[in-house]
Amino acid sequence: MKIDVLSIFPEMFDPLRQSMIGKAIEKGIIDFKVTDFRDFTTNKQKHVDDVVYGGGAGMLLMPQPIFDAMTHVQAENNGDKGHVILVDPAGRKFDHKVAKELAGFDHLTFIAGHYEGYDNRIRHLVDDEISLGDYVLTGGELASMVIIDATVRFLGNVLGNAESAEDDSFQNGLLEEPQYTRPADFRGMKVPEVLTNGDHEKIRKWRLQASLRRTYARRPDLLEKRSFTKEELDLLDDIKYK
Repeated sequence: MKIDVLSIFPEMFDPLRQSMIGKAIEKGIIDFKVTDFRDFTTNKQKHVDDVVYGGGAGMLLMPQPIFDAMTHVQAENNGDKGHVILVDPAGRKFDHKVAKELAGFDHLTFIAGHYEGYDNRIRHLVDDEISLGDYVLTGGELASMVIIDATVRFLGNVLGNAESAEDDSFQNGLLEEPQYTRPADFRGMKVPEVLTNGDHEKIRKWRLQASLRRTYARRPDLLEKRSFTKEELDLLDDIKYK
């Protein structure tokens, strides 16, 4: 996957070059580049923002630097600007499903702005608008990194274990069950015996019930959106009425 980012703070993306994503970049699984759109300003002061027409507080990002930076990105990618995402509080809410959807693109381009907002004409460049939630950040850099991190987990060979992303919370509409490792008894806190007895069918059923129990307790809203097997309904009844 090719990932481009337009930002005036390229150094903020250095953490993405660490850990598993950094290794994926080194291996060529991800081609990652940040373009500083301040480099494309046409004024001597290198300003990328200006006052709001009609009055109002704050400053808006001007369209010219971002349009020209996008032209540069296209030129570097044989005319392909990618699937362009504007990180904006007014966009559709980001979740596990959206991350998996974005992983299906060969090329993603993020516009990460700052200050009060954007000149609305920037949206002519955009294919998608995404928000992390109902709150406002000082800029789009952190939000872009969260989206990128969650998305590339679905690319082949990024995670050490190919099954990790498929087993994550939200993958099947439920929260992940509690998990344990050695020692079996840590300061009196013991691993559930069913996980140590080697009976794979009992372990599978325990994990499913534990996942349902955690989801019912913490995120019951997820259950309202999900279809259930008969086994899941029986386990959920046990959770609700016992």
